[in-house]
Formats: sequence, C-alpha cells, structure tokens
Amino acid sequence: MSRTPRALLSLGAGLAAALASVIGVPTTAHAAAPSYVALGDSYSSGVGTRSYLSDGTGCQRSSYAYPRLVAAQKGYALSFQACSGATVSTVTSGQLSALSSGTDYVTLSVGGNDAGFTGVLTECAKPGWMSNCNAAIDKAQAFITGTLPGRLATLYAAIKAKAPSAVVVVVGYPRLFMGEDCNAATFFSPAEETRLNATADLLNGRLAAAASAKGFKWANPTSRFTGHAVCDSPEWLNGLSSPVSESYHPNRLGHASGYQPLVAGLLVG
Repeated sequence: MSRTPRALLSLGAGLAAALASVIGVPTTAHAAAPSYVALGDSYSSGVGTRSYLSDGTGCQRSSYAYPRLVAAQKGYALSFQACSGATVSTVTSGQLSALSSGTDYVTLSVGGNDAGFTGVLTECAKPGWMSNCNAAIDKAQAFITGTLPGRLATLYAAIKAKAPSAVVVVVGYPRLFMGEDCNAATFFSPAEETRLNATADLLNGRLAAAASAKGFKWANPTSRFTGHAVCDSPEWLNGLSSPVSESYHPNRLGHASGYQPLVAGLLVG
C-alpha cells in the first residue's frame, strides 16, 4: 500500500487554508472570552464563605463568591478585584486600573463600609444598657443620605470613563434580620433589627438612584434573601461567627442561591 508523503500532506493543508481565505470559507478560530471585572467590597470578594484564595493579599477573595460563580457559568474571563474592607476611595485608587475600553462587564458592591455599617452592627449587638444603637444608626443614615450620593456619582463616572462600552451592574445589600436574634452573644432587639433593615433599604435606594443616573443596571438582593436572613432556615447570611470577620456576610448558599442567579441574569447585553 502506498503512503502519501508527509511533505505532500503539509502542502495540501497549506493550500486548503489559503484557498479558504481567498474564497471566504471560515476556518476554525477561538473567540476571546468576554472580559468581566468584579469590583467592590467583602460582599463581592466572598467574605462569609470561609474559604479564600491564596493570592498574596488580605482581600479574602473566594472561589465561592458570586463573581467566580457567574464567570464560570457564563464563560467570562474574570479579573477579580473585589477586596474585603473596600470603600469608594479604595475601589477608586486600587481597583479601577483593571478597567479598559475592552472591558465587557463590570459588577460593583460598595458603600456599606463608607457608611460604617460594621461599626453600627457592633454597637447594636451590645446589651441595650451599654449600647447607643439608635445614635449609630442615625449617624449612618445621615451619611447615606447626605454624603454618599456624591461619592457614588464620582466613582460611577470614573467607571464609565474607563470602560465606556461595558455593561455595569451595581449590586446591593440584603436585609440581615428577620425579627429575632438567635445568637446567645448578641442582643439585637426587634426594634433595632427593623431599623437596621431600614438602613440597608436606604443604602440600596441611594445605590439604585446613582446607578440609574449613570445608565447602570441595579441588582437588588432584598427579595431573593427574604426568608434566608440571619437565624432563618436555611440562612444565607451568617450571624455572629468565629472568626468575627465572617459575621453578617453571605455564606456559600447566599452567593450560590442568592447573588449568582440575580447577577447572572443582568450581566448580559
């Protein structure tokens, strides 16, 4: 049996490719995956999932966080910038460099740390006789209504300038409580929980307004997390935890069942 020389096979393949380019027949090619940049604070980095990437930072980024889950689901190329403790200022100074005119998708959660929500929770968790919860909430609400909108407008404008063609999804914060406190070491009263939930709603309202003003999409997690607050069954939000940094953040279920389907449905177009 005769065999076709390798040189002849190679020549034939080359001629076929050249002919395809001349007559317009498509050849096999792999398109670059859409570019997705995840910006924000601990609610985007994945604090609360108890498992973090060894990336040389203290950002506590998790494979169980919704940006990683959404990117895997959709086949997007993820630049995971979100970092625990981030504020509007640190997102601006430390995360926006990942954006470019070629960025296709952006998610962002920020504002809670600016309003000092961790400090508010710490104050309100104390027994009533040693806490000034209402004053702490009043201060946070005043900041959210008076100062935060200007900061958000500046940040969102910077995102728009750096990634003008990107679909941007601003991601909000869930209500943490459902009317009772099942943690033995915390002392949230029902009235305090109601005010804390109202503060989360107030923050979400300002985030939504700023997003709308810039033409960004808004991902409101409130309804998805209803029935899954701290002490609910199953809870998607950690109560007081060890280490304390895991407390009052979405757990793995919160990211996979709460945030992932919400964000994935908007991160298109």
